[in-house]
Amino acid sequence: MKKTYVLDTNVVLHDPLAVYKFEDNKVVLPIFVIEEVDQFKKELSELGQNARHVARILDDLRNQNGRTLDQGVPLESTGGELRVAVPAESMPRSGHGPGEMDRAILQMALKLRDDEPDMPLIFVTMDTNLRIRADALGLRAETYEGGRVSIDELYSGVCTIDVDAGVVDRLAGRELVDASTLDAKLYPHAGVVLREHERPRHTALGRYDPKSGTVVPLRVGSEGVWHVRPRNLEQYFALDMLLSSDVHLVTLVGKAGTGKTLLAIAAGLQSVVQDGTYGRMLVSRPIFPMGRDVGYLPGTVEEKLNPWMQPIFDNLEYIFSSGRGRMSEHRNYEELLVSGVIQIEPLTYIRGRSLPNQFLVVDEAQNLTPHQVKTVITRCGADTKIVLTGDPYQIDNPYVDAASNGLVVVAQRFQDEDIGAHITLVKGERSELAERATQLL
Repeated sequence: MKKTYVLDTNVVLHDPLAVYKFEDNKVVLPIFVIEEVDQFKKELSELGQNARHVARILDDLRNQNGRTLDQGVPLESTGGELRVAVPAESMPRSGHGPGEMDRAILQMALKLRDDEPDMPLIFVTMDTNLRIRADALGLRAETYEGGRVSIDELYSGVCTIDVDAGVVDRLAGRELVDASTLDAKLYPHAGVVLREHERPRHTALGRYDPKSGTVVPLRVGSEGVWHVRPRNLEQYFALDMLLSSDVHLVTLVGKAGTGKTLLAIAAGLQSVVQDGTYGRMLVSRPIFPMGRDVGYLPGTVEEKLNPWMQPIFDNLEYIFSSGRGRMSEHRNYEELLVSGVIQIEPLTYIRGRSLPNQFLVVDEAQNLTPHQVKTVITRCGADTKIVLTGDPYQIDNPYVDAASNGLVVVAQRFQDEDIGAHITLVKGERSELAERATQLL
């Protein structure tokens, strides 16, 4: 049975193509949505870009088959219909104060439901409070699912397989294991734990290589890289993915203290300084404050950015001092910064750049929208590796959530790609205090 979907403003601003995502059903945009979209059209942000995209789509759909938007125009690609709903003369028009547009859109949805009682109507909004208000008024409401990824169902990147003792011994002896003989579906570059049937503690670790169709032994031992030693199963797999030249995109997802940024930077130093696989390591992160912002910062551009980039410097300081206040045998990271081997900068000016032969780390990627992550990834040139790290449960960007941020969307979209790898880090290793705080607070 066909349905009517009434879209809120935040839906089309999040995804300008949302009108095409409801199959062969009716899609209705209240005129108030068009008015709200118009307020963003001059902004230079992603919201402004999306607002202009929505306007172009609606302009292209005008006068389709001799019908206007208020009459409803066909959406040929889906078989559905799009209509812009205009209130009747008798319907009171809301003002533009706080919440007035939301009330007007809800009122329009209720009227549409009452006008066609036999047609199921669903109000679609990404505003939680607006969904609650709609439900209180007896209106069926849903969030927009287009491009959303359930964080609880996100692929972990690790697969445990029960096998015979001989198979475990072969992998432990640095031999390849034919993946076709294993009773499991393996995604490209998945971390594999081969476990003996009779003795579950008898295990061997490997990584699925999609090119050869085999499970290969991990290249990273307990010694780790650059004084950073893996402390748990997921960290072993993460370091192996980070050091593999066959993997061009790695997503590291995990709560605070699981070592995401530290592992990425250590692997970058190994690949750039020690192995010479890449010409430079570029570490970047979006600028979003936690809580109330302190306002404008004084000084030069470098001085303004220093507080935002300080977490990166903290990780570099830890690596070069081996975590014990003792400098390593390598030169200090300030010299690497001066020479340009390491570059640290915000993501603000990434658009338009081309980044060839670099090890690119994007920290706090959970604060990026899918479009922003796409912009970053498409900047990567030949022989560049990009690593996205973040915690989907610690988001400071008001326009994304745990299911719609760019980090989890990329992790889900690239899980079948031979050039991509993903790992979810579970155990916190920063300190016992940090781990307990994550669990209890």
